Amino acid sequence: MTILQAVILGIVQGLTEFLPVSSSAHLVLVPYFLGWHIPQDQVFPFDVLVQVGTLLAVIIYFRKDLYMIIKAMVSSLAKGKPFEVGVNRLGWLIILASIPAGVVGILLKDTVEKSFQSPLITGLFLLGTAILLVAAEYFKHSERDLEDIGARDSLWIGITQALSIFPGISRSGATISGGMSRHIRRESAARFSFLMAVPIMAAAGLLSILDLLSLPNLLDFIPVMAVGLITSFAIGYLAIHWLLGYLKSHSLRPFALYCFSLGAIAIILNYVL
Repeated sequence: MTILQAVILGIVQGLTEFLPVSSSAHLVLVPYFLGWHIPQDQVFPFDVLVQVGTLLAVIIYFRKDLYMIIKAMVSSLAKGKPFEVGVNRLGWLIILASIPAGVVGILLKDTVEKSFQSPLITGLFLLGTAILLVAAEYFKHSERDLEDIGARDSLWIGITQALSIFPGISRSGATISGGMSRHIRRESAARFSFLMAVPIMAAAGLLSILDLLSLPNLLDFIPVMAVGLITSFAIGYLAIHWLLGYLKSHSLRPFALYCFSLGAIAIILNYVL
């Protein structure tokens, strides 16, 4: 992998991690469309590590929210009342929502890694993302906000997040759709989606370190990873800010059309090329 490829893929990751169009799909399809032959032992660790860049973007963007959540959780634990009503409740709901994806990710790790090598599978899952986004719009007349989210809502959104471990199913698209299906406003569903990205993306980043340590040319690969991480962080931060503003008054249908078109192109090219 070259520095230029790392920059391009970092930009792709930063843009598509938070826009509901599946960053994993783009990390599979962009090299495929451009004819890049990246060593397979570098693909999965790099893909996960550029997600660390977007994880840092979430942490920095929501630093005040995360600080208040963590502070409230520690305080409630110290008082022996971990589930009392307040900001700390949101923290426990985020943890609850992270469990399904964590379990599925561990159980299906090898299967997921293999699916990252298949443009056809990625294209089919992109069609699934398009369906999720269109379906979510049937719940657009919603009145519930972030503070109205409960345990059942959180668990359901967590289950939709578990779907996104496969390339082509957008994590943000699935979780925002999951929130909207529980009659949560688009913007509030997006904020919860971004906040719940922190634990699952952090866990994925830690697991990827084990893969990196097994690389024979790790020292040569470090500059490339660093460039990808920094690029995805900067672009990801801007993408979060833009999407939260967009969702206040716009639907998910344009993203659904994009996912459907990209998925169809990937499927067709798989049989043509």
